[in-house]
Amino acid sequence: MNRVVKTIINIALLLVIVGLVFAIVKSIQEPVEFNKQKAAREAVAIQRLKDIRTLEVAYKSVHGKFTADFDSLALFYNNENMDVIMQVGSNDDSAAVANTENLKKKNRKITSQQMYELYKKGENLVFSIKNSIPVKDTLFSNRTDFNIDSLRYIPFSGKQKVEMDAIVKPVSGVDVSLFEAKMPYKALLKGLDNQLRINIDADREAAGLYKGLQVGSVTAPNNNAGNWE
Repeated sequence: MNRVVKTIINIALLLVIVGLVFAIVKSIQEPVEFNKQKAAREAVAIQRLKDIRTLEVAYKSVHGKFTADFDSLALFYNNENMDVIMQVGSNDDSAAVANTENLKKKNRKITSQQMYELYKKGENLVFSIKNSIPVKDTLFSNRTDFNIDSLRYIPFSGKQKVEMDAIVKPVSGVDVSLFEAKMPYKALLKGLDNQLRINIDADREAAGLYKGLQVGSVTAPNNNAGNWE
């Protein structure tokens, strides 16, 4: 074997070795990067599902049942009011507590609104009062990242819609309003390694779990819990 042929063979072997090393590193890194991206997307999706749950619970407090219509949720958020219990005064203020008890003894029919008027005049009292205020001023008012128009979409999916349902069904002989909102991994993990996503779906299906993220349930009441909790 002459020197030229030997050199060519050595180079070829080196290239094969480099290729094998690259393939091994890639096979290790791909799942790591996939899981990193999956966790980041899940964090965004979970916050959106929590926001849907918060809005649904508020909607039910006003309308008596949940809704499966995102337009109804948006109208509720933008245009309607909800009752909020406001604490006036402090229970740690013993003087205010004693003064309030004396006031109630003198007038057992006194209302919270009447006490509120006295409080505004300088009376030292402690009580709760119900106020009706705009939903928009109550929910998510301190959240700069909240967008009611984005709530209906699965993040990173190219604007595929969240799968939402709401029903009223008898539970232990009592009619109960139920809702659920779902984001399948097929949509949430769109654009990531498809085989790795298929593997996750297969594992969850084998375990009898939903193949994605879900809050609430219309089939098995779960107190509006999320499947990540």
